[in-house]
Amino acid sequence: MSIRVYEGPHADGHRLPLTWMWLPWALAGVTIGGQIVWLLAEPARDVLTSATVITFFLASASHAWITRGWLWAIGYVLIASGVGLAMEAVGVATGLPFGTYTYSDSLGLTLFGVPVIVMMAWAMMAYPCFLAAQRLSTTRAGVIIIGTWVLATWDLFLDPQMVSEGHWVWETTSPELPGIPGIPLLNYVGWIITAAIIMALLSRLPQRRSTTDGVPTLMILWVYFSSVLANAVFFGRPGVALWGGILMGAVVIPFAWASWTKRP
Repeated sequence: MSIRVYEGPHADGHRLPLTWMWLPWALAGVTIGGQIVWLLAEPARDVLTSATVITFFLASASHAWITRGWLWAIGYVLIASGVGLAMEAVGVATGLPFGTYTYSDSLGLTLFGVPVIVMMAWAMMAYPCFLAAQRLSTTRAGVIIIGTWVLATWDLFLDPQMVSEGHWVWETTSPELPGIPGIPLLNYVGWIITAAIIMALLSRLPQRRSTTDGVPTLMILWVYFSSVLANAVFFGRPGVALWGGILMGAVVIPFAWASWTKRP
């Protein structure tokens, strides 16, 4: 009689406490709920913007902690938020690489002229983008390229929304992408550079594969599809929906298909 040996998740005996698996799911749910309410609660939008960034960040960080270990999670947070802060601080001080821009006081506490919430935004989205890139590529170069692309193209949705809410503004916006006014092309160059640095450093972390990546998968799909819908229907920005839908969708749609079919 043959004996089958279990070789599935946590077969090494290091079983994670299942009682904590609900935490990133709960934080993801609060984030999505808050963003839906954001559409309807115009007077409270500044508060909801900060609150949903915090809960999204905590969803990503807690998921990384539970599934990949505390050292990996701390490394990821320090890389993504640290690079984001450094590049933004240089950008505010010198106008490079994003163009000359200023933050309003609507996003709260700042560090080196950069709202802390902006650091958290870099980290909250870098995590699902990095995992999506790992799902679509088995090479380090491929992960960096794909991760850079999807994180940078997310800004096609982010900046128009934040500028329209008065959270930051550029001194000079020309030249611009057709259909996305108020955002200089130089800004996207800055995003590509910053995203590439983040992804290159994240790719140096030890590989930690997980069979329970539902939370980051949900969040990147939610960000993409809700942003396309909101810009096309609620915000009256069809150009943003088109540009973001095509360029960010070049990664998110294949990722959604690969996740759905469980194919490599």
